Amino acid sequence: MRFAHIALTPDSSPVLVVQHGDRYVRVADFGFEANTLQEFIELGADAQARLADAITKAPDDAGIAVDDAVYGPGTINPPSILAVGLNYDEHASELSLDNDSGPVLFSLFPNSLNAHEAEVKLPLNISREVDYEAELGVIIGKPAKNVTPEEALDYVFGYTAVNDITARNIQFQEPQWARCKSFDTFTPVGPVVVTADEIPDPQALAITTDVDDLRVQDSTTGFMVRTVAELIASLSQELTLLPGTLISTGSPGGAGRSRKPPLYLTPGSTVTVTIEKIGELRSYCVEAD
Repeated sequence: MRFAHIALTPDSSPVLVVQHGDRYVRVADFGFEANTLQEFIELGADAQARLADAITKAPDDAGIAVDDAVYGPGTINPPSILAVGLNYDEHASELSLDNDSGPVLFSLFPNSLNAHEAEVKLPLNISREVDYEAELGVIIGKPAKNVTPEEALDYVFGYTAVNDITARNIQFQEPQWARCKSFDTFTPVGPVVVTADEIPDPQALAITTDVDDLRVQDSTTGFMVRTVAELIASLSQELTLLPGTLISTGSPGGAGRSRKPPLYLTPGSTVTVTIEKIGELRSYCVEAD
């Protein structure tokens, strides 16, 4: 299944929908009390199975056309957003940072969550070194604590695309990375969340980034230093990953900071992160108010 949050009217808050052919149908229309993905995940595996069955019986013209959708973030109110840094050797090397000691973990703040085809607001008063980072996002489906790598993927609800936008000058000024990556609008997620059954191998996905017409990142998730399963197992040791937790799993090489000359985002830039089997996550850069 493919889930999204979309606004049904221009002035309404996004609600949870599920894809049915080339249309989106509101999950609540199938009898589930869930207006967000978080609420639906908390209903458990039985609800997921019942929804999958119900979709097969929906009329072909139910809901609204995918092409007409106005998106919200792929996840709206997760219990936590965990980001893993330096999980591709090429990216660690280009930033001259060490990734040998274990997963580099930091949190992102919920105010940073943003949607497909939405504006990223660049705070030019404090940073003119704003960079892009394409990342595979993993959403946990049930409480995970002390799991092994062999069983870790059983705890995944689904996958999504993330652009881990970063103010590089602040990243290298401060000892922790949460603030430089958590400015308002700095974490586009989506457009959809694809359930784990549709992506049996998260280490076999092409991942790219385009800034305007230039391909700047071109890799696969197979180059992760630590696989999705290994990350979940490591992060869950004596720390319960709650249902709905979003884990952003790191970015491949090709960051704007590493280019000669550097390529930073500016007002007017369009950034498109594409992940195989998930789709395109597009952002439009503007100057912050």
